[in-house]
Amino acid sequence: MAKVSISLDAELVVEVMVLAGIGSPQDAVEAIVRDYIARGHRTEARTGLGEQGLREVDAKPREPEG
Repeated sequence: MAKVSISLDAELVVEVMVLAGIGSPQDAVEAIVRDYIARGHRTEARTGLGEQGLREVDAKPREPEG
C-alpha cells in the first residue's frame, strides 16, 4: 500500500492518541481514520445508499421549482 506523509497539529495528534489509547502517533491517527471509514461503510449498509447512489443523485440537475 502506498504511504502518504502529512503534517498535523501536535495538540490534535496528542488528543487522538489519548482518545484511542495508542502510544504511537502514526498508529493512533491510522486507527481513527480506519474507524471513520468503517463507520461510513456501516452507515451505507444500513441506509442502502452507496457511492453509486450518491453519484446518481448529484449528477441529475434539479428541476426548477415554482
